[in-house]
Amino acid sequence: MTPLAADLLILFRRDLQCFIREVEAFPDDATLWRTLPGISNSAGNLALHVAGNLRHFLGGMLGGTGYQRHREEEFTQREGTRASVIARLEATIPEVEAALRTLTDASLAAPYPLVVGGVRPFTGRFLLHLATHLAFHLGQAGYLRRALTGNADTTGPLALGELGPRA
Repeated sequence: MTPLAADLLILFRRDLQCFIREVEAFPDDATLWRTLPGISNSAGNLALHVAGNLRHFLGGMLGGTGYQRHREEEFTQREGTRASVIARLEATIPEVEAALRTLTDASLAAPYPLVVGGVRPFTGRFLLHLATHLAFHLGQAGYLRRALTGNADTTGPLALGELGPRA
């Protein structure tokens, strides 16, 4: 595994595990799907979105898993259990790991296999984008949980201790 892929794996694992803790911190299944005025996506939708996003762009496109994404459903689903959402996030971790293990310095420097949003970024740069995309939605989910529940307890997002030493 390249040094960049190894670093990205640490970040993806940390943030996906924190997203799982965030979903667990919701007091019940119904609250996971609630929003506030001006907010269109629930924390449940955000979790489904990041799982679908990573399973598609990393697992499917780079790892060859055959994952078929249903992006619209990531945003239209309005109910489900915390356990089912957690299962999707958990399923994402080994797919991300397997895909990152296949990358070489040459593949990271090459254009990503798909045009995304009208552009075809270099693979390494696109993976950095995916990591920040995950962190962005993790922050949204945590903020929404606090606003909905009035509980300011942290789930430890972006904990530096989870970065560990470079292997």
